[in-house]
Amino acid sequence: MNREYYCWHSPRLGRNMELLVFGHAGAKVLVFPTRDGRFYEYENLGLVHALAHKIDAGHLQLYCVDSIDQETFYCCWRHPAERIQRHIQFEEYILNEVMPFMAGKNPHPCTIVQGCSLGAFHATNIAFRHPHLFQKLCAFSGRYDLTMPVDHFPNLFDNYYDENIYYHTPTHFLPQLECEWRVQHLRRLDIVLTIGKEDPFLGNNHHLSGILRRKGIWHSLHEWDGRAHRGSYWRQMARLYV
Repeated sequence: MNREYYCWHSPRLGRNMELLVFGHAGAKVLVFPTRDGRFYEYENLGLVHALAHKIDAGHLQLYCVDSIDQETFYCCWRHPAERIQRHIQFEEYILNEVMPFMAGKNPHPCTIVQGCSLGAFHATNIAFRHPHLFQKLCAFSGRYDLTMPVDHFPNLFDNYYDENIYYHTPTHFLPQLECEWRVQHLRRLDIVLTIGKEDPFLGNNHHLSGILRRKGIWHSLHEWDGRAHRGSYWRQMARLYV
């Protein structure tokens, strides 16, 4: 399997950012890691191996990016307004550095975005904000409202709220979305959501599913037995849905 490592200084983030590429051709897959995951997490969890047959056959090419969640949502010493602003800079890095890099390496017309756990939030947020850039979304075990405390998971903005948080919370901005151009792009997007029946964010997934359904946006929501919030489940999900 082709495996390539890249690192460059991001002017938008003011720091070096690393990523791994797996495969030589096929649909491009932008992969976000979990909360504490790094750009090599997908490989370490066995998800690259789970997709090896599709990668080796030239059906998929993975682009596994790094995370800066400890500088954004989980940077408790920063004011919440600064946390979301740093996240916006991360999105700009993805849109203006990573995705042009992907397009330069691979002209395939299909781009898939995928993530597990907090990576599912990243994948869903960017896909719903910029649906014209993607053809498919695969979000496993995601939480789509970081302002909502559930179980032992707190409000990641300490009850602070502003316009930036609103526009980066899918379950907040989607119900009021009136842009027909964006809605039409969302309706052509292949959306796959998965969640464990015992996952604390099951209700949040049902809420998101209801919003999509009311907007006429087709999607599938697959409920797995148990919590299903770890690598052994995500490997099975990847084989089925990516």
